[in-house]
Amino acid sequence: MSLLRRQFLAGVIVIVPLILTFMVLRFLFGGVDNLFSPLIEKLFGIRIPGLGIVATLVLIYFVGVLANNVIGSRIIRLWDILFAKTPLVRTIYGASKQFLEGLTLSNKKALQQAVLIQYPRLGCYAIGFTASRIEVKAAGSKSDMIAVFIPSTPTPFTGFSYLFPAEEVIPLELTVEEALKFVVSGGFVSPEKFLPAKNK
Repeated sequence: MSLLRRQFLAGVIVIVPLILTFMVLRFLFGGVDNLFSPLIEKLFGIRIPGLGIVATLVLIYFVGVLANNVIGSRIIRLWDILFAKTPLVRTIYGASKQFLEGLTLSNKKALQQAVLIQYPRLGCYAIGFTASRIEVKAAGSKSDMIAVFIPSTPTPFTGFSYLFPAEEVIPLELTVEEALKFVVSGGFVSPEKFLPAKNK
């Protein structure tokens, strides 16, 4: 590869992610800002860039406060039931909510560990996340099974959950965030090695 081509590709690798990041952030912040900016401008006759974002963050905070009291939790439960009965909406709303709840629950219930499992067939491996350990009793015997969530690419809040025998689940020396980057990028952003986690 010529020096000119190597330098050009190096520049592309640096510039393109910056441009994409800027475009995505501008789209997100612009969309959020436009939620409340027109209302604020109509009420007060002024338009302050970024004020819509502040208003959105304040709204999210107060919704969180509402969700943590008895009356508010009942209202949100009714909202969930309504969405659960609406076609298409229930798929998107339910999947995204369940995934976010999994990330924000206490350590005992959240996605605990990035793991490697043989899926969908022997010799083919997939990244998953352990959710819980379950004792399964069958035919007079019992075995430890681990619930593993296998996310989809590039939308990790959707995927499949399976029970695997504990001995078939390989813990990895990866954080949940590092493993999610691998999944979302389709494997383009990956660690140099997938090392089994050391026994503690």
